[in-house]
Amino acid sequence: MKNKFFYSHLVETMDVSIRLTKLDLTEDEKIHLTSLLEANIHNTIVHNVLSELSEEDKKQFLKNLISNNHQATLDHLKVKIEKLEDKIKIAVDELKKELIKDMEEAEKT
Repeated sequence: MKNKFFYSHLVETMDVSIRLTKLDLTEDEKIHLTSLLEANIHNTIVHNVLSELSEEDKKQFLKNLISNNHQATLDHLKVKIEKLEDKIKIAVDELKKELIKDMEEAEKT
């Protein structure tokens, strides 16, 4: 992922990026789809994290996230969410499977 986030060390997108290169798309389209991939991953992780937190912890999480304080964000979440890193990896893997399936369908057409 281009941007560094509290979860960047947990997310690998090379498999999806390789699939994108196989599609018959312009370079601009590939860049746009990569950007959408990163946004979808970010939204998926934030959604999953928020669903695990209390109202007060959500506020702290969002303050840390907005301030780009990645270490504080990660430290806070590790205390508040059991098996945080495993949950993030699972959520991203599920999203990537869906995206790869969609790309495989697009390759067929």
